[in-house]
Amino acid sequence: MVRIWALFTRRQTSIGSASAVLALMVFASRILGLLRDRLLSARFAPDDLGVYFAAFRLPNLLFELLVMGALTSAFIPVFTKYLSDGKEADAKRMASIVINIGVLLFAVLAIPVFVWAPAVSRFLAPGFSESQIMQMAAYTRFITVFQVVPLLVGNFFTGILQSYNLFLVPAIAPVVYNIGIILGILFLTPSFGLFGTVIGVGVGAVLFVFIQIPLLVRVGYRHAMSFTFNQPGVKQVGRLMVPRTLGLAASQIDTTVDLILASLLGARMVTIFNFAQHLQQLPIGLFGATVAQAALPSLSFSSAREDREQFKKTIVAALHQVLFFVLPLSVFFIVLRIPIVRLVFGASRFDWQATVLTGMTLSAFSVSIFAQAIIYVLARGFYALYDTKTPVVIGVVAIIINTVLSIIFIQVLHMPIWSLGLSTSCASIVNALFLIVLLDRRVSRFSRSELFMPPFKMVLASLVAGIMVFVPLKLFDQLVFDTTRTFGLILLTGTAGTIGLSSYFFLSWVLGVGEVHSFLRLIGKVRRARAILLEPAREVINGGIEDKMS
Repeated sequence: MVRIWALFTRRQTSIGSASAVLALMVFASRILGLLRDRLLSARFAPDDLGVYFAAFRLPNLLFELLVMGALTSAFIPVFTKYLSDGKEADAKRMASIVINIGVLLFAVLAIPVFVWAPAVSRFLAPGFSESQIMQMAAYTRFITVFQVVPLLVGNFFTGILQSYNLFLVPAIAPVVYNIGIILGILFLTPSFGLFGTVIGVGVGAVLFVFIQIPLLVRVGYRHAMSFTFNQPGVKQVGRLMVPRTLGLAASQIDTTVDLILASLLGARMVTIFNFAQHLQQLPIGLFGATVAQAALPSLSFSSAREDREQFKKTIVAALHQVLFFVLPLSVFFIVLRIPIVRLVFGASRFDWQATVLTGMTLSAFSVSIFAQAIIYVLARGFYALYDTKTPVVIGVVAIIINTVLSIIFIQVLHMPIWSLGLSTSCASIVNALFLIVLLDRRVSRFSRSELFMPPFKMVLASLVAGIMVFVPLKLFDQLVFDTTRTFGLILLTGTAGTIGLSSYFFLSWVLGVGEVHSFLRLIGKVRRARAILLEPAREVINGGIEDKMS
């Protein structure tokens, strides 16, 4: 137990170690998320699941506006600044006040949700039947209270721990969240139907909070019931989060438009769109979000010290780490779209038409996986510079592009559901391009060769690897492996994927991509994981922040 506790309380003081911890746990969480979706597709028809997914739209909107606007762009940079200045008590007091204000605002906003849930559901899903609307409204009311409140508090707890360079426990929290949902599917749906899954969502959200509390106590955080608005840190968080919150509001409008348009095509199309989105978010969450999350404290620290060169090195290193993994996965998702969808969602109640449409939607999303992933890093670069306005303005422009294209594709051109993924890709690429151009100007230019040459080599290696996947996929399908059975499909996908990945890593090594060596060092660290577990803890967490950030 002592060794396990030492592992949980060990600080990850470099971006590499922090992102490795985050990536491992995000991978576990995403795999559990796909298992959750597989269980859902096996138990419920796509039309029923469309109602379930639609019920999250309004609660997610509240959560994004109240938490994500403050957490990434304002809370962590301000909290980290307090710690770097040696003002730990002020940092913790500021955290308590921000959490209290967030819960209070949520309580005010949640009342209309309960009163007008059916009316709002009709607006959000105009293609649903009246019985589906009432079912969606009931789910929405439950999720609003039993999911959003715990996740609101829990994500601020995550921000506090990450500011101390403690990434493992916050990274485990989403894992237990998905475990809670899976338990609901397995044990509650036989008695409560699909509502059993909704109950599982609430259980998972509570677990998300509780697992972080012991480590919060260890770092000395004690929650205070204070609502003062005069604390300087609270004011700074408020100023920084306003632009980001406005940007998120625009993003939520875009996501809501996607739901409305998908529902007009039928409830099953809502399920198809969400399943494809969950698949494409695997590499984005695994590499884009984790690397960006791990880099934010270091970027904030470099910005606070006005160390511009270290700031640029951190951004470039983070971008290359993300692209090294997401570029080949984007290509593989396009080539292997049907086998992947069949393996993940291929239950008896998920028919062939749904499989093909999900695969096409996944391909449309995959075109911009690289852009969606690096947006996380680039935006956090601006946040660390205390500039939340620039990424928000760019994000709003991209959202307008996405929304307009989505309406044109569905309502004017009458294209299938996969066109919503295509509009997302177009907007995401525009977003990433503008962010990198403006950040380049802000930091007095990155080195062109350092910034662009490694990604060029990665793109070349990814395209060749995609061909190396496509050829055995076509040759072995039916001729070698019986893909009408799950085992044969696994063998085909595994064989083609292994050939493709081996080709990618070999070509990257031949072309001199530095991230190959970083990956090999990471593998070495994984092999030495047992030694880390056996090593006694060398540090006592009693406040402050490590000086070694890179």
